[in-house]
Amino acid sequence: MRTVYIKNEKDTEKFGLELADQLKPGDVLALVGDLGTGKTTLTKAIARGLGVCGRITSPTFTIVREYDTGRIPLYHFDVYRLESGADLTDIGAEEYFDAGGICVIEWADRVAEVLPDETKVIFIEYGEHESERVYKCTF
Repeated sequence: MRTVYIKNEKDTEKFGLELADQLKPGDVLALVGDLGTGKTTLTKAIARGLGVCGRITSPTFTIVREYDTGRIPLYHFDVYRLESGADLTDIGAEEYFDAGGICVIEWADRVAEVLPDETKVIFIEYGEHESERVYKCTF
């Protein structure tokens, strides 16, 4: 597991932009972390790196938002309100996994049992200081 130390939001932006360059159509990225660790902030940076135009907002109440203005479509999930992976399957997540875009899933630990085996995972933890984060990446 690779560990990345993030000192501030500027580091988050840089990491997200670099990650966007590495992601390929069909990739699923699972973000796992407590409330306020910056899952949506990281997703916004990834979206910018993909060239997504417009405002990126958390899809907390809609579960998924689709952005198709970048070089690769982005499907942004917030599964906090789901009870299990079965709920994710019920909303058609497998179709998104196979749609040739990039799926970023916040609170992915809640639905881990239905994520593809090759899912890339980032565990986000608080750092020592308020703005610091620690990313533990499985890729």
